[in-house]
Amino acid sequence: MINGSTKLTCLIGRPVEHSFSPSIHNCLFEKYNINSKYMCFDVDKEDLNDAVDAIKALKMNGANVTVPHKVDIINYLDDIDINAKLIGAVNTIKNDNGRLIGYNTDGVGFVNSVIRKGYKIQDKNIMIIGAGGAARSIAVEIANNNAKSIEIRNRTLNKAESISNIIKENFKSIVKTGDINITKEDLANIDILINTTSLGMSPNIYQNPIDETIKVDKDILVCDIVYNPKETRFLKWAKDNDLDTLGGIDMLINQGLEAFYIWIGVRPEREDLSEVEELRF
Repeated sequence: MINGSTKLTCLIGRPVEHSFSPSIHNCLFEKYNINSKYMCFDVDKEDLNDAVDAIKALKMNGANVTVPHKVDIINYLDDIDINAKLIGAVNTIKNDNGRLIGYNTDGVGFVNSVIRKGYKIQDKNIMIIGAGGAARSIAVEIANNNAKSIEIRNRTLNKAESISNIIKENFKSIVKTGDINITKEDLANIDILINTTSLGMSPNIYQNPIDETIKVDKDILVCDIVYNPKETRFLKWAKDNDLDTLGGIDMLINQGLEAFYIWIGVRPEREDLSEVEELRF
């Protein structure tokens, strides 16, 4: 029930109509008997400062931030977490008694997905396809979790090298870059392969960031951050090679769970959202 004590949490972005976040957080608020509701707000760039002021004025728990505001939002916050600073983007804001602190839970969501799948990041050799914002957040977090090596593959090498430099300057992981033309030999020493590009996302479901004729002879965990469709061509290629897979819906949900913990101080379980996931996906 909404009453005079109900607090608000929100998503700021444009567009926001497609967001799965209200389903995640309103379900968790109900399950944990927390008097709060989650709503989405379509915010223009020129109104971003006003939106941030509203978080304080309305005494919200905090907010999620999505495209195109993840970078610009930093200019209006009181402080940001060290990893969000390295990533250069914020997707979660906590209102700490009127002081707004920015976090980035994308990489944490990915790492938690891998760990809950039964794998480790520490001492593993990991290849990331793509060098956008998602790649940056994942690279920082897996380096923070002591990956042995990180290889970033991208069409535009200077973008890959930009991420590489952040890792080299702040973490111990070995890091290198390369183009997107991945071969069987490139995968010979890889433990985890991650697609962070939009290739294969609906409506372009037949795109694949890897040559589908490649046959893999070793065990690799293959991950895709795309969640629509649930099984991309990239994941189908992996399954055809008898490889274990991790889909984008897991990262999406786990980054939401991490945001919920930042706001509320309650660590929810992945299973709390099983019914919502079945309805949505």
